[in-house]
Amino acid sequence: MAAMLIEIKSRMLLPPRKTEDGREPEDPRAELVRRLLEYEQIKLAAARLDALPVIGRDFLRAQVTVEQTLEPRLPEVHVDDLRAAWVDILQRARLNQHHRITREQISVRETMSQVLRRLQGRRFVEFHELFDPGRGPAVMVVTFVALLELSRERLLEVTQAEAFAPIYVRLAYTPS
Repeated sequence: MAAMLIEIKSRMLLPPRKTEDGREPEDPRAELVRRLLEYEQIKLAAARLDALPVIGRDFLRAQVTVEQTLEPRLPEVHVDDLRAAWVDILQRARLNQHHRITREQISVRETMSQVLRRLQGRRFVEFHELFDPGRGPAVMVVTFVALLELSRERLLEVTQAEAFAPIYVRLAYTPS
């Protein structure tokens, strides 16, 4: 570079020479300017390349492997886990059950007359025969209250021969 600058300086100091075709010789500084412009372009390109992200310096490469199978993999479920899940579902279902209460018109007076009709013409009836479990607990309760009411009014006699013996019910009066 120093040699080139000395050559340019010496040409500048010498009087210009005419070339064979009569043109003026080229300015010796032009070559230097051309080289400096090329150098500036390369320097800018290097700066742009340096600004680009570099693997290992600015970021790391991630590697991901995706296993693709034709059959979907299902989780393994043990029988004990299924049983525990089923029990849990049943317990939650019991918590959500609704109890429906319906009003059934059952009259104690009407049941009292039904009991009296069943006892007519019979000497006695065992206590459990007066109840019909198929009609539900409400009817059984009303029947029991009707029997208590008939005994209180002294229309029925409830007897038992000894402890743990069968209980018998009979009419307290004899129809005329």
